[in-house]
Amino acid sequence: MCSDIVRLRKRGFARERDLVKKLWEVGFACVRGPASGAKTRRIFYPDVVAIRNGRVYVFEVKTRKRLETIYIDRRKLLNLIDFARRAGGKAFIAIKIVDGVSDWRFIPVERLEKTSSGMFRVTPEIYKHHGLRISDLIADATGQRRLLDF
Repeated sequence: MCSDIVRLRKRGFARERDLVKKLWEVGFACVRGPASGAKTRRIFYPDVVAIRNGRVYVFEVKTRKRLETIYIDRRKLLNLIDFARRAGGKAFIAIKIVDGVSDWRFIPVERLEKTSSGMFRVTPEIYKHHGLRISDLIADATGQRRLLDF
């Protein structure tokens, strides 16, 4: 059991590093949160922070084997939004569907659905219709298009 948890955490860290690498390659300064996923109580660390031309993007990273509804804990989402607000940035759920062909998609937190239990979710429909691509983030960061235009 413990080895399964360690394996999943390592895989999650690798995917976060993959996102950092992809964003870095297209001109963002970025960093993976040093304690992302840790049980910190006083300070929240997002999974990834990316900056370009003074614009800040804050990400909670999620990966799945196939496209399915993804649930996000209410407290984690509120902390992500608070971190982005403090940084003067925008908060996203970064999603990678690991089917060998999908690239990263970024869901603005405003597009998430709230469940009756107080959690939030990204449905396959939200992913398909509101998932931004890295090129959309580049366009926003370089002033070519605002994210509100997407």
